[in-house]
Amino acid sequence: MFNDSSPKEIEMIMQQAWNAFHIYRKFSLQQRAAFMKAIAIELENCGDELIQTAMQETHLPEARLRGERARTIFQLNSYAEACEKGGWLEARIDTAIPDKTPPKPDIRKMLVPLGPVVVFGASNFPFAYSTAGGDTASAFAAGCPVIVKAHPAHAQTSEMVAQAILLAAEKCKMPKGIFAHVYGAGFEVGKALVLHPHTKAVGFTGSFSGGKQLFDWGNQRKEPIPVFAEMGSTNPVFLLPQKLAASAHEIAAMYAGSIPLGVGQFCTNPGIIIGIESEALQTFMHDLGKAIQQIAPAPMLHEGIVDAYKKNKGNALLQEDVHLVAESETDVKENEGLPTIATASGQAFINNPVLHLEVFGPYSIIIRCKDMHEMTEVAKQLEGQLTATLMATENDIKENNELVEAVKNIWCRWHQTFCQADRLSKLEQ
Repeated sequence: MFNDSSPKEIEMIMQQAWNAFHIYRKFSLQQRAAFMKAIAIELENCGDELIQTAMQETHLPEARLRGERARTIFQLNSYAEACEKGGWLEARIDTAIPDKTPPKPDIRKMLVPLGPVVVFGASNFPFAYSTAGGDTASAFAAGCPVIVKAHPAHAQTSEMVAQAILLAAEKCKMPKGIFAHVYGAGFEVGKALVLHPHTKAVGFTGSFSGGKQLFDWGNQRKEPIPVFAEMGSTNPVFLLPQKLAASAHEIAAMYAGSIPLGVGQFCTNPGIIIGIESEALQTFMHDLGKAIQQIAPAPMLHEGIVDAYKKNKGNALLQEDVHLVAESETDVKENEGLPTIATASGQAFINNPVLHLEVFGPYSIIIRCKDMHEMTEVAKQLEGQLTATLMATENDIKENNELVEAVKNIWCRWHQTFCQADRLSKLEQ
């Protein structure tokens, strides 16, 4: 039903976006905000048909999708309100002082739009991080046209949302080319969009490999462009001794709910849990394992994600010194993700980069460190992550400053490499 956009089509779309940019950038903040609010209304007007279509394409439950659409509508309206206020423009007026030696000139500056922005839809958030999601909203607020590459796993959902945006654009008398929707099952369309000279920024939410490729293409251009990417993460959790001794049962129950949540298909899914060998850690592992055994498998987003989950989980479990703690005891169907917990020693983790890799799905590995020194070394070996968590008492924090600093650096390494914060202001220069 959906064919890959041809090079000729991409060239036409990018030229229209470039022409629209020179018109739209002059629109007032109130006009931009009205456009975004109109998109929110049209998204709501899509009604149940949009929800049912997304359910069929993603296997996500109705309640989750209704909540996500409401969140997306909120994002559009909140970005519109922020757009109208204009504080993010960082406008400055530095008045002249002619009597100063040498005379000080009148200097005025503010952020201005970059140009067309290419947004890649996310598979696990068909609304909030896809066609009309946060990247699209921030680009429109900043005065930039948007070209969305639909995620092939929910192309029909993306098309319906795209039509809502185009209808809002028509009602608000936006310039032709303010928004475009393209398809591409392979990498060729994405590469062409990133490398096109009229593309001035990229927004992406997805795997590390996908985001890194876009980042590399963006930086290999004659004119490098920013790539704002939120990518795969193992989101390590550090169980500090005093907290674990006092709350092993409660923490296990918490993570028994978190690891399989959404079939493990959230960007903040806790994929690595690190503790120190102790009776409390054994209690935690026992309770978590028993709980995971009772959790039924569920359908994952699409066949590609199921295949990747099985492959990556299987590879992790085959590594030396990795042992299965527990998996769901319910029969699993072909398109479902089987909740699984594994474990390995701290030294095995330090020595084996495979154990550091994300297994996207309802999987987590418990790393058993021999002491606090080894736990700190594990933290230092981790690459940058979207989140890192300390389950700790106040005394745990006070007594383990080196670990705390190492955990801080995990987050810093992520944001130094692929910063994704404050996309609204970053789409202006």
